[in-house]
Amino acid sequence: MLSSVAVLAFDELSVFEFGVLCEVFGLDRTDDGIAKFDFRVCGQRGAGEPLSTSGGVQIVPEHGLGGLQGADLVAVPATRLREFPEPALEALRAAAAAGATLLTVCSGVFVLGAAGLLDGRRCTAHWKSVDELRERYPLAEVDPDVLFVDDGNIITSAGTAAGIDACLHLVRRELGSTVVNVIARRMVVPPQREGGQRQFVAQPVPPRSTDSLAPVLDWMLEHLAVEHTVAGLARRARMSQRSFARRFVAETGTTPHRWLTLQRVLYAQRLLEDTELSVDAVAERCGFGGAALLRHHFRHLVGVAPIDYRRTFRTCGPGAGAARLDAAGA
Repeated sequence: MLSSVAVLAFDELSVFEFGVLCEVFGLDRTDDGIAKFDFRVCGQRGAGEPLSTSGGVQIVPEHGLGGLQGADLVAVPATRLREFPEPALEALRAAAAAGATLLTVCSGVFVLGAAGLLDGRRCTAHWKSVDELRERYPLAEVDPDVLFVDDGNIITSAGTAAGIDACLHLVRRELGSTVVNVIARRMVVPPQREGGQRQFVAQPVPPRSTDSLAPVLDWMLEHLAVEHTVAGLARRARMSQRSFARRFVAETGTTPHRWLTLQRVLYAQRLLEDTELSVDAVAERCGFGGAALLRHHFRHLVGVAPIDYRRTFRTCGPGAGAARLDAAGA
């Protein structure tokens, strides 16, 4: 059962992520037939002690660490801090030991790591932070490709809007679809999104250690629709196939086939965003030949189907404005 929620807030608090928790759990929705949560904001230094934020304002919590006691859910919003006071970590460990569910939004997951609560547990973070999370807490099982991870009594989410997904998932898990649909409707967000955070990750061209293959790589980018073979590319580079393959991996970190597939998917993303070409036409322009092969590689690298990606990110054509609004709100 989920009836009491305590937010454990630290300095350098991210205002949006904190607001997500207030929006989902802190509002009175009894007029919609939903029981009000016992909602407490608990500061790292105590009740009435202001907390700094990333938005140039301060937040004054009404509760200290004692507010975590007896809470069904302890939620930790994002913070820029990476070192945390031991009394706050001890209060978090005590809440977990007492049976509370722990939920983090974005970088709030680092608080659980500092408390030693991620060892052997599945979790996630914003895609820009997953390497740091792995480095700091190597015993955690970090999944970089998902919007959130439900690992029983620990739920962690990726960046910003993914916190909404995690919160609504928890409400659905504990209180059912009727309650979560009411909350989502009031927030004007979907009660459940498909896909993972791979679709939001900018994937640049892999760096090159030298420029010896630069002319060949540039030519490949200009002729993505052309069928390429290692033999043909090696001739263009004036190398043997074996030398070319070895040099390619050394300079790009991957094989010619994988590099070309990634560039074709990146080009497909731009076409899906900026044109009204059909998926078949996009596939042909990118060199995949047909929609089936495009869908296979696109879903593997981006995490969603091409049509779903276009629905979220497209910038032109009918409904483009609505799609952008949905993406911003979700």
